[in-house]
Formats: sequence, C-alpha cells, structure tokens
Amino acid sequence: MMDDQDWGLFKNKLKAKTGIDLDLYKEAQMKRRIQNLVTRNGFNSFAGYFDECCKDKDDFAAFIEYLTINVSEFFRTPEKFNLLETDIIPYLLKRSPKLNIWSAGCSIGAEPYSLSMIMRELTPGKNHRILASDLDIEILAKARAGVYTENELKAVTPARLAKYFDKNDGKYAVKREIKSSIEFKRHNLLKDPFESNFDLILCRNVVIYFTEQAKDQLYSNFLKALKPGGILFVGATEAILNFRKLGYTSYKPFFYQKPLA
Repeated sequence: MMDDQDWGLFKNKLKAKTGIDLDLYKEAQMKRRIQNLVTRNGFNSFAGYFDECCKDKDDFAAFIEYLTINVSEFFRTPEKFNLLETDIIPYLLKRSPKLNIWSAGCSIGAEPYSLSMIMRELTPGKNHRILASDLDIEILAKARAGVYTENELKAVTPARLAKYFDKNDGKYAVKREIKSSIEFKRHNLLKDPFESNFDLILCRNVVIYFTEQAKDQLYSNFLKALKPGGILFVGATEAILNFRKLGYTSYKPFFYQKPLA
C-alpha cells in the first residue's frame, strides 16, 4: 500500500542503508519517480520493493543508479566547456600555477576526464589535482574503469578521441596519462564534510531534485570550499538566482565566483 506510512518506512530504510536522506529532495518529484519504478516492477509498496532490491546486489545497484540520476557525457554543453577552456581556466592559471579542481557528482567520470584532457593541453607536463566524487559506489567503479561507448563520447573531437583513448572491441578506454591526475572518492554532498582550497568546483546537473533549502546549503558549503577568487560552474538549467545573497559574484552565466576579498 503506497501511503504516507509506507513512504516514511521506505525513507528510513534507505537512509539507514545508504545515508541518502530523501527529506533533502523535492518530495513530489522523487516520490513520483520512485513510484513509477515500484509500479513498473509489479510492487504496490515502496518498502516492499526496497526490501526485495536489497536481496540482490545488482538489483540494488540498479535502483541506486536510478535514484541518483546518473546521466553524463563528455564535454556536456560544449559551448560552456569551451568557455571553461578559453576563459575560466586560463584566468585561474594566472592566479595559481597548480589548480585544485573538484568535479562534485562526477557520475560515470566523463566530466573529470574531460577536465583532465583540457588541463593536459593547456599546461603540458604540469600536474594538477582533480578530485572526482559521487554518492553511487557502482557508478564510481565505472568511472575508475574509464571505458565508454561511442555514444558517450559524441562530443569528443576525433583528434582527442585518437589521442586520449585506446579502442578495443568497439569501446574506448581512457589512457593512463589522463587518469593519473584524477582522484575518485565516494562522497555525499548533502551529508559529508567538504575539503577546502579549491580553485574550481563543477557541480552540474546534480541538484535537480534537491529542495531549495538543500541547494542553498550546498552552494554555501561550496563557497567555503573555494579559494578567494575561485569559481563554481553549474549546469545549464541551474542558474543560482540568489547568488549574491549566498555570497557569490557572477563571473559569467553559470559561473559564480567567490569574492577576492
């Protein structure tokens, strides 16, 4: 019976097992999304479906992937990545020769690997740090493996595809030189402590189902995690309308800066 009591029990079970707190997400959207999945699988109870998923590692991994909405691709929104490459990163490099970058909610790894290619081309022979974090352990395993289908690489130029990937059996594996600067880590953006002193933080297409309160808290935490002058890059549908109230200045559309002083 999918009533409030069942939903509450499901939320408690999920939080106890995974640390995911659905009270920090927009309830109507998340409830509808999960209800569709539960019904599609022939169940009439959120908690009952969750208990069944827990019996099988693969079923549970698929459920968590569905829940955490892992959609990603290389150089997502290419015109914004182009701005990152031609304007934002060169600006940051003038301030610091070695950048500390965080891809927050990195999903399958497309974003941090895209960043690694850009850094290699802008500063050959220099090592920068790229932290790539996600809540989903299974997705992080895919990211660490760095093997992709042609469809996932559609925004990668032929030159970069040839230079930074090894093709094998119709799939493409990221070369070790691109992997070497990336540190993958499991991290819950809504619960775990943040590192600090980042020059650049990317959090794109992650907050879609967060409550406004959870978003504000997240963006406040990102502000603390940035160096003065550091920049937060958000998704193309995620403009921060109250950025001034949160303490940011606008650098470019979808790029927000921590004030220099």
